[in-house]
Amino acid sequence: MLSGLLKRLAGSTSVPAIEHDELVQALSKKSCILVDVREPHEFRSGHISGAMNHPLSTFDPGRLAQGKPVVLICQAGGRSARALQRALAAGRQDVRHYPGGMSGWRARGGPVS
Repeated sequence: MLSGLLKRLAGSTSVPAIEHDELVQALSKKSCILVDVREPHEFRSGHISGAMNHPLSTFDPGRLAQGKPVVLICQAGGRSARALQRALAAGRQDVRHYPGGMSGWRARGGPVS
């Protein structure tokens, strides 16, 4: 599922993104690592269970976990897209972002811790 998405997007020139339903499936199967790039106070106010916090203000693509695809999320998609560009520039090809952000996640009824 997520690996198929990664393969489809590997040759794409658009910003690599993951759709809501694909993210829900990947999280339920634990087939990705979710990284929230919002600032710590935002993360503490509510995040997706299991997400790791790596704020954009100190974001280092070298600190991203290896071994599973990484999905980046922020509040509305802008910061995660910037973090994605940094990760891609650093040579990571297994990173995508969730463009709806936490706002989109909540609007679709996604659970928040």
